[in-house]
Amino acid sequence: METIDFTKITACGECCVGCKKKEDGLCEGCIESDGHCKEWAGSKGCPVHKCAKQHKIQFCGLCHEFPCDWLIEKVTWNPNIVGELTSLAKIYHSQRSADYAEST
Repeated sequence: METIDFTKITACGECCVGCKKKEDGLCEGCIESDGHCKEWAGSKGCPVHKCAKQHKIQFCGLCHEFPCDWLIEKVTWNPNIVGELTSLAKIYHSQRSADYAEST
């Protein structure tokens, strides 16, 4: 089973690990900057990150409103956003189930 460190997954399902701009110090990263990633959000802050915080979820695939038209409109750089976040959510739930089974 594929294992993902979900503490590194952004609200929109991206992962800043290995990002050249982050490694070069040009960008702090979405999670580390609390949604103020210069690359994508500029100084306004990322609306997707803000929405995920308001819904108290780690990433959009875990939201009870997912998939929503608002997300699809905001994440214009990824035409596969719904499929990718759906896959991430399945992996997330599988890992949590496996972790729970191991702890009991």
